Amino acid sequence: MVQATPLLPLTPAGVYWQWRGRALYYVQAGEKSGDRPPLLLVHGFGASTDHWRHNIAELQQDFHVFAIDLLGFGRSAKPSLDYSAHLWQEQLADFIEQVIGQPAVLVGNSLGGYAGLCVAARKPELAAGLVLLNSAGPFSDVAPPQRPPWQDALRQVSRWFFQQPAVSYWLFQYLRQRSVIRRTLKQVYLNHSAITDQLVEDIYRPSCDRGADEVFASVFKTRSGEKVDVLLQQLSCPLLLLWGEGDPWIDARARSAQFRQHYSQLEEHFLKAGHCPHDEIPHQVNALLRSWLLALPASTRL
Repeated sequence: MVQATPLLPLTPAGVYWQWRGRALYYVQAGEKSGDRPPLLLVHGFGASTDHWRHNIAELQQDFHVFAIDLLGFGRSAKPSLDYSAHLWQEQLADFIEQVIGQPAVLVGNSLGGYAGLCVAARKPELAAGLVLLNSAGPFSDVAPPQRPPWQDALRQVSRWFFQQPAVSYWLFQYLRQRSVIRRTLKQVYLNHSAITDQLVEDIYRPSCDRGADEVFASVFKTRSGEKVDVLLQQLSCPLLLLWGEGDPWIDARARSAQFRQHYSQLEEHFLKAGHCPHDEIPHQVNALLRSWLLALPASTRL
């Protein structure tokens, strides 16, 4: 018996913003408030504004909400470029300045969290707050692990191998299959009922766009960005951390300790979810977000 796919809230129709000659897709919902900052939702690698549909549907009742497709993802343009956190940081900063028009609370998952942290740390005048959900990004190694020389050599060879155009192309073609997308989601979602046909299609669809394979290939060529601890030293806005404890890619407790070591004045919650708690348990995430946002100091919310 085939289980019916539950209906999901529809993401509001979006529009395109021209940035450096490229068309970038974004959506907005809710009404502008005089005493509450707008929200900017930023997706993770391979996702898009569609990944925030559950959150937009609820948060728009109290906040002016924006969600954007990073350059190279979703419905945004996918030019042949050297993709990096710095590029996405500049995109988000310009979007806040040119489109939103006032400081915003950046809410980011995984890669989107790291890009949001870069903006909040380096452009503090644009960030009214920062919310990270299983955020990506490297910390400095206080004591780098001691590895045999052959392991370092193997890592270098592996990196070189996956940088080869033919290899990255065929790997992309394999990973973009709907069956593989579904299998990957089952690894990073604890609640498999949240893995719907629509979710799989939302991830698959952008992979069909011209240039999507080159964006994927850029992952193996781009150097890691600024260390998270360095960025936290520059951060000055309120910070909320929401951790899906069942994330197989991130050790939530260990990363939490690292964040607290470098930025103790934060609030955090550990949730029974995987890598994408905002999509897996959206009602819990929305409730925590709303409570934290409404408790921000008045000077921050203006």
